[in-house]
Amino acid sequence: MSKVLLVSASPHKKGNTAQLIEECARVIGENGVATEIISLAGMNIVSCLGCGKCAKIGKCKKDDGLNDIIAGIKKARGFIVGTPVYFGTARGDLLSALQRIGMVSKSTDEFLSRKVGGPVAVARRGGHTATIQELLMFYLINDMIVPGSYYWNMVFGRKAGEVWEDEEGIKVIRRFAENVAWLVNTVAARAAG
Repeated sequence: MSKVLLVSASPHKKGNTAQLIEECARVIGENGVATEIISLAGMNIVSCLGCGKCAKIGKCKKDDGLNDIIAGIKKARGFIVGTPVYFGTARGDLLSALQRIGMVSKSTDEFLSRKVGGPVAVARRGGHTATIQELLMFYLINDMIVPGSYYWNMVFGRKAGEVWEDEEGIKVIRRFAENVAWLVNTVAARAAG
């Protein structure tokens, strides 16, 4: 069975971003695709050093848990990231993780190529679109397939649970998750012959 790996970059394991990632996973599962959620909460992901060791050893030389995430991505057909928006941008640890994941992919077998996915952003007031644009650069430069939805993949909310009050945002996220599952199933069927 195909799988989508979802990463929540919230430092709060039950925060709005985590809840949206769980909703994405629920919808994807309802559409016949397995899911796995990983939380960056409690992890200490550091920035890429640009050392080039990944090209030689096939993984990142830093041992902070990111290689486990990379192993999960390699086994999955899809990859979704969700982040809260702090000061108009994605969380720094997520950007560090994505830069290192991209570096390992580009330096080895380009395992990200043609994986299906995209970003989800949560903010109290603004910065959503800048965050989505910032994260889309990771997907597009790594030859990934990004489905759309009814609007940008963004939801409003500050306190945990407030995202459910943004009915339009939830509808957008659910449609995005449906489209990820549809594409993963389509790609899997094509690969099967």
